[in-house]
Amino acid sequence: MNAVVALLLADLAADLPLAVRQQRLVETLRLHFRCGAVALLRLDEDGELLRPVAVDGLVSDALGRRFAIKEHPRLAAILQRREVTCFHHDSGLPDPYDGLVIEHPGEPLHVHDCMGVALDLEGRRWGALTLDALTVGTFDDAAQRGLAQLQPLVEAAVRVSQLEGALRAARQAAGGVPGTAAARDEGEIVGRSDAMARLLHELQVVADTDLPVLLLGETGVGKELFAHRLHRQSRRAAKPLVHVNCAALPETLAESELFGHVRGAFSGAVSDRPGRFEAADGGTLLLDEVGELPLTIQAKLLRTLQNGEIQRLGADRPRKVDVRVIAATNRHLHERVAEGSFRADLYHRLSVYPLPIPPLRERGGDVLLLAGRFLELNRARLGLRSLRLSAEAQAALCRYRWPGNVRELEHVISRAALKALSGGAGRNDIVTLAPGLLDLDAPHSPAPPPAAAALPPPDAAAATLRDAVDTCQRQAIADALQRHHGRWAQAARALDVDPSNLHKLARRLGLKG
Repeated sequence: MNAVVALLLADLAADLPLAVRQQRLVETLRLHFRCGAVALLRLDEDGELLRPVAVDGLVSDALGRRFAIKEHPRLAAILQRREVTCFHHDSGLPDPYDGLVIEHPGEPLHVHDCMGVALDLEGRRWGALTLDALTVGTFDDAAQRGLAQLQPLVEAAVRVSQLEGALRAARQAAGGVPGTAAARDEGEIVGRSDAMARLLHELQVVADTDLPVLLLGETGVGKELFAHRLHRQSRRAAKPLVHVNCAALPETLAESELFGHVRGAFSGAVSDRPGRFEAADGGTLLLDEVGELPLTIQAKLLRTLQNGEIQRLGADRPRKVDVRVIAATNRHLHERVAEGSFRADLYHRLSVYPLPIPPLRERGGDVLLLAGRFLELNRARLGLRSLRLSAEAQAALCRYRWPGNVRELEHVISRAALKALSGGAGRNDIVTLAPGLLDLDAPHSPAPPPAAAALPPPDAAAATLRDAVDTCQRQAIADALQRHHGRWAQAARALDVDPSNLHKLARRLGLKG
């Protein structure tokens, strides 16, 4: 006991990064108790979820999981009392780590012994420490007394980590960013890669300004999620964040939706109606898929960004609004500017601070953390005892390029879990997803390509520029579909366009019904 106390005290006195301090804590405790796994878990703000902040001896995706307390009776029992709680091998309560301990890689073994203790900080329940073993009798009376003696030291390590984090936040803010916003938002975005760390730091810095921000990234990277985080970390956090999907706005109604209208402005306008800008007054307006806005609306949006004024459709006088604009797009807007479909002056207004969001394939081990989160969500949704990935499935996820990014990963895990269940897996089993269930290379939604011969040839003498462009687009889409055997999603990736926008364009060009 003296040796582990000395190690923990030495770490308390050392100047260590937060993640390193917490990781050394769980590694030291696992070594001391000679057990299979140790996890340090933090309660979320609502007290409903436990989030692993450091683990040792669990599978790689464990850090991405979120454990709903009401669905895990062992964790609930640990949190309900101050003393050490122990569950022996004959306990009837399911263990949240069944199949996740990696003492025997590849074997979905049940946890036999478990003990844990609640952790308090400033008089409030902060989280819990859990220890698990695959050997019966690991946590005897002496082990339980030892954990009780170490409980104050573990809480001291948590307290030091919290104080260091608060000090760093205060230095970065320098009187700006509200300190609680970062803490509230800390657990929402899953990722520990260098790329994500840089992005989140940059997000925190720009949040304290009122500059327009342009979120750039491929489909499925989570641009809306980052926009919400940006708003919550800003001084406008107490005011509304209003979301507008520009691609879903019909051109005839876009002006009314954004800027509002007065009674009688058009047929059906039976009363005055404020638009999205007025709804976001004092707060933030998120313009998602901003590249799809019609040119006529772009001009009016530019005026609002320049003057802080909007004018309702049919009104005589402008109105002042105080709105921060966050725009998001998966398009290369500078190319659309060159094509003439997006105003250059609006592009420069929106991209005062561009923030590229890295695709999943550039986020390294984050793919397994995110997989862990989706595994736990599907385990709870399907009522399974345990849901895990085989080592081969983990390797397959890390190799895959993820053209659909996080959204695709979510769908892959959900589909694989359903396939495992429909294939005969029992709800009380440790369900292991093998690579074959992931279907990473299987085509989806195939459609026969339109015949290239049916395309009308361009008439160089008679065709307008628009006709010539349409003909080129038809040919490019048809060629892409032919190369990819009628798979629209793969054709969209090859053409570097969003799949939904490709379907819209194809319908306009007469390639789809």
